[in-house]
Amino acid sequence: MRCDRLWTNARLATMRADLPGLGVVEVGAIGMRDGRIAFAGAAADAPDAADVIDCDGRWITPGLIDAHTHLVFAGDRIAEFELRQKGASYEEIARAGGGIASTVAATRAASEAALVRSALPRLDALIAEGVTTIEIKSGYGLTLTDEAKMLRAARALGDARPVAVRTTFLGAHALPSEFVGDADGYIALLCEQILPAIAAEGLADAVDAFCENIGFTPAQTERMFAAAAAHGLPVKLHAEQLSNQHGAALAARHGALSADHLEYLDEPGIAAMRDAGTVAMLLPGAFYFLRETKLPPVAALRAAGVPIALATDCNPGTSPLTSLLLTMNMGAVLFGLTTDECLLGVTRHAAQALGLSGSIGTIEVGKRCDLAIWDIERPSDLVGRMGLNPLHQRIWMGQTT
Repeated sequence: MRCDRLWTNARLATMRADLPGLGVVEVGAIGMRDGRIAFAGAAADAPDAADVIDCDGRWITPGLIDAHTHLVFAGDRIAEFELRQKGASYEEIARAGGGIASTVAATRAASEAALVRSALPRLDALIAEGVTTIEIKSGYGLTLTDEAKMLRAARALGDARPVAVRTTFLGAHALPSEFVGDADGYIALLCEQILPAIAAEGLADAVDAFCENIGFTPAQTERMFAAAAAHGLPVKLHAEQLSNQHGAALAARHGALSADHLEYLDEPGIAAMRDAGTVAMLLPGAFYFLRETKLPPVAALRAAGVPIALATDCNPGTSPLTSLLLTMNMGAVLFGLTTDECLLGVTRHAAQALGLSGSIGTIEVGKRCDLAIWDIERPSDLVGRMGLNPLHQRIWMGQTT
């Protein structure tokens, strides 16, 4: 076997599930052929290659994955930050017409091209930290025209930059002003008209909803999940962020890829997620920015063997965060996650949360050659430091970017 390119003299954190911890290979090499990993193991066993790169002992991880973002939007909500500084709560701001509703108005007024332009700096910040795959949700349009516009803008970001984009339809994010007092009517519109059109155009890879006391009820969420299944789309859910609506258990019953936030998650919800293989997506940026005090049940999730992922939740109002490295630090400091849990949370478990375990998230033969090469002494440097980006090189589909 001869590879197109070989990275050698490297320390590998493979994240392989069949190896302990981070799956470390101390003196390792990675061979690439046709954009995929053709060899990953001890450098002494490496095949020949047309192009050999000496990594000088640097660490290599899989390319990082940001598996929960709202990256595409227009406008800003810095005024809400000031209100929170004065004591206003998330619910109070939302019920007063702020929050998601204000972003909806700005996003509806923006063109697709404008949405792409405004999102590119946020995407570039994530790419600069080694992100090679990102999930981007809709949810600030709340009409067919505007939801489709957001999803097309998200797809266009993947054309504009060397990064894989997965899109999620989040029409059930908030109740638009046109349907005040008629949430069931809006859900019917989503299920019967908007989602079918989105699916027919191939704009979404998954369907999400906001199941919360200021969002949608479990019954309304279940209608969305049934509609998603009818169109062959997997589901995920914003669940148990502000209250316990038993959304995580509902999501698990529908085979959800992930349940996200989870501060108010209970034991039955954890058991349901464990049995369904649903990933716990923790979002410490929102927890930090909203000054929440109710911690997600990390110890119980860990004890149950529920895979834990981390993501930025990048959005204009509650987590204006464009650093997956800082997200890992927050996961460790705020939630008590270990270094291994943080790194697996933005690689292997993040891939699982997107339904992409077969193609990304670990350094294994056959997977896409998405890598991050780091100037660090140990993996904990990626979690324990703040404000430092030690990325040496980012590889996407086998190419340096």
